[in-house]
Amino acid sequence: MSATAGHAETNLAVRLGFQAGQVVQEIGYDEDTDQELRDLIEETIGSSLVDEDYDDVADAVVLWFRDDDGDLTDALVDATTYIDEGGSVLLLTPKTGRDGYVEPSDINEAATTAGLSQTKSINAGKDWSGSRLLTPKAAARSGKR
Repeated sequence: MSATAGHAETNLAVRLGFQAGQVVQEIGYDEDTDQELRDLIEETIGSSLVDEDYDDVADAVVLWFRDDDGDLTDALVDATTYIDEGGSVLLLTPKTGRDGYVEPSDINEAATTAGLSQTKSINAGKDWSGSRLLTPKAAARSGKR
């Protein structure tokens, strides 16, 4: 049973857009982040997540964001400075009813203002919801086929 559960959870990381060999930067890590999801992403990409101090280009960013973390638009703009053209941001916010919950309309508005396209929202764990946001280059590519 555990092998099946592990396979299903690995598929979650793949469904969130992660692939083997990617460099993924993590921003907003704190004691409340979902360690299981972090482990799944690392297993999928085949390496550790790089932290906020990483000073090279990443393929994707995992951004843990809570309502009291400041301005979401600013956080998204900052996150996109670290990723390659065509990269994506996985925005993780607490689920409804959890401390730090962020309204979906706020996420949509912040993403649009930051120049990102929201592709999907997904259940990303017990306490977290995920929104996959694409940079303009990636959004244009996904619309072509």
